[in-house]
Amino acid sequence: MSAFDQLDRMLEHIPFEKILREALKEGGEFADLYFEQTRSVTIVCEEDRIEKVVSGLDRGVGLRVLFNGRTIYSFTNQKTEEALLELAGAISRVVRENGEARVIDLTHPSQPFAGKSSLPVEKDPSGISIGEKVSVVKRANDVARRSDQRVRQVKVLYRDVSQVLSIANSDGEWREGERVGTLLSVQVVSAEGDVIQTGYEPVAGTMGFELFDLHPPEEVAEAATRRALLMLSARRAPMGRMAVVLSSEAGGTMIHEAIGHGLEADLAQQGLSVYSKKIGESVASRLITVVDDPTLPQKRGSYAFDDEGVISRRTVLVEEGVLKGYLYDRLAAMKDGVQSTGNGRRESYQHKPIPRMSNTLIVPGKAKPEEIIRSVEKGLFVKKMGGGQVNTVNGDFVFEVSEGYLIEKGVVGEPVRGAILTGNGPKVLKEIDMVGDDLGFGIGTCGKDGQGVPVSDAQPTLRIPELVVGGREGSK
Repeated sequence: MSAFDQLDRMLEHIPFEKILREALKEGGEFADLYFEQTRSVTIVCEEDRIEKVVSGLDRGVGLRVLFNGRTIYSFTNQKTEEALLELAGAISRVVRENGEARVIDLTHPSQPFAGKSSLPVEKDPSGISIGEKVSVVKRANDVARRSDQRVRQVKVLYRDVSQVLSIANSDGEWREGERVGTLLSVQVVSAEGDVIQTGYEPVAGTMGFELFDLHPPEEVAEAATRRALLMLSARRAPMGRMAVVLSSEAGGTMIHEAIGHGLEADLAQQGLSVYSKKIGESVASRLITVVDDPTLPQKRGSYAFDDEGVISRRTVLVEEGVLKGYLYDRLAAMKDGVQSTGNGRRESYQHKPIPRMSNTLIVPGKAKPEEIIRSVEKGLFVKKMGGGQVNTVNGDFVFEVSEGYLIEKGVVGEPVRGAILTGNGPKVLKEIDMVGDDLGFGIGTCGKDGQGVPVSDAQPTLRIPELVVGGREGSK
């Protein structure tokens, strides 16, 4: 029996309309039911042995009412009619205690839809044996462990997740689909004398085991190991103001943190974004166009529909430097009197949906990456970004560089370690003066309001004429 069939059988006796009507009986503007069934497998290798193999199945349902610009949300793993009616009654009592709101007539759906929608998967992980999954982890571990005597620690993580979702709401809409995601990450710690360095390389996507046709585990391990060993011999990064070239391989940390979160509508509406109330204004260089696109094939942040049942779509956020819009879920869209952009996302049925990024990127420009590097007399070439943080209210950011090199007279030279980039997102975006014709993706799990969701970020090669680089002069 397929995952779809299992969920259909579980829900076939659930009276969606009756439960939604109960939830709205004391008032409310919108209600929805979110059913989820998630299967996952996690494998961890540490200390040269498999430390953990965990598989699990979780099922549950969340019920939500939108009321006077707020969300009333509750969830349960009990999927009987009685349990869901009790949940709906509890929510409706909260609505009653907080005042009146417009009641929806469920007999006249405004924009009805019904159907199943999923992204294609070539090799479903559910059809792959645990032994084969363990083999992928061991292959990565063996390459990293045997590569160099300076390798001290290796951690390999494998995870696959298969979700089947069903969403019904008080507008008479219904959507059902399946999502499959697969991830492999390798972390290598190297040491020489008193110098300790770490190399990290993750690969992931909204896909199945075909991930390893695109990214063999040996290559992932080699990338992490090479970075850990390279940084052992790198001298400390210089500090001061200098030109910075961000490689397309750096990943999209800059775009994700420096502008992405600030364009999520809930933050903008609360005045917690430096981009609040700036639609139509210039917020970046004319060379910069930013989009969020969950329709991209196989990317980690891709989905056929969001966690509110809204079909995914490409959203232009910044066009040639001008702010065009924000990322919306249903609640934020209702507040602004617009349509949802299909960015209502949640970690699981235990969480309410909120506006979130999916695959966020700067659109490629026209310059050749090698031309951009040649244009820099002296500066820093960032091949790989590390972690970072940003103050969404004012746009100030701090980012670590996990792999960087000096640029001398237009040539990428010796590696440096310990570089930290400090600046202001809106200011940097306005100062970018060269945009490459390439595009590279990074992946991650984005945290917000206690929830984590899979995302990817991308950018072409970028030149920032001047940026503050933290670090210390020195040889080793």
